[in-house]
Amino acid sequence: MSRSFAMAVDLPVFIKPLQVEIDGMGRYRKAETVDQLAAMLLSGKWHHRGGEKFHSALMRSVEALEFYIDADTARAAFVDAAHEAGMHVLPDDAAEMKKAS
Repeated sequence: MSRSFAMAVDLPVFIKPLQVEIDGMGRYRKAETVDQLAAMLLSGKWHHRGGEKFHSALMRSVEALEFYIDADTARAAFVDAAHEAGMHVLPDDAAEMKKAS
């Protein structure tokens, strides 16, 4: 494989899968890669973009995509940003949601 071809291929940066309530109350979208997290952050469905945690999640996602490192930190920052925006994240929030019901 030539070096130029290897650099042109975007390898997915995998995370522990999650589902985020981005499509409305009780409507979840699944993510398995950092690229999917970044796409959600940048989508028109993300309704709280001004927060500090949103910017942190975006930065951590870019770092993970560019340097292929620290996907767990990108995921954790995304979960924090989702909470800041009032969205639930599964499986992270499952125990809390079970208590509330």
